[in-house]
Amino acid sequence: MKLYYAPGACSLSPHIVAREAGLPLTLVRVDNKNKRTEAGEDYRAIQPKGYVPLLELDNGERLSEGPAIVQYLADLAPAARLVPPNGTFERYRLQEWLNFITSEIHKQFSPLFDATMPEEAKEKFRKKLAARFDWLAGRLEGREYLTGSFSVADAYLFVVLGWAQFTGPELARWPVLQQYVARIAARPHVQEALKAEGLLQ
Repeated sequence: MKLYYAPGACSLSPHIVAREAGLPLTLVRVDNKNKRTEAGEDYRAIQPKGYVPLLELDNGERLSEGPAIVQYLADLAPAARLVPPNGTFERYRLQEWLNFITSEIHKQFSPLFDATMPEEAKEKFRKKLAARFDWLAGRLEGREYLTGSFSVADAYLFVVLGWAQFTGPELARWPVLQQYVARIAARPHVQEALKAEGLLQ
């Protein structure tokens, strides 16, 4: 399988999941600015949406959208217990988390990376994120992970919370979130993924 990724982007989440699941991946780096792969291919010809992640299976099938990709990868390795079994209430709870992360956190960060976005508008998005972080910190109080044990939702949340260091709001306001990020960052497979993407020396 191939994973098209950009270092530190949301594609880091399926990269982490694949390593946690023990699944071999070929990484294909994409330049988010010029939309070309490291081999010089036009990424838009591969993925018309133009963004990462994209998972390409050995049979040529392609799957996009991070929450779908992480569940697919986790289902390939059920022994890793990164997702609850399909059809269980716990699986729907996991999907609830994935939807919250993608719509209420991930997408609030997107305007903060837009150089053309006025600072006044960015501050509104930071306030929205701060409100979400308030709620999230309450849910994580006294818990190591979102669903009791490390799951694909934790891989995704770890990645998007990491963006706060570049855009704000500062996670120092929420010590429980800082501790959560540090705890996941210390996992060996997460360390491997960060090093492979050039995010750690």
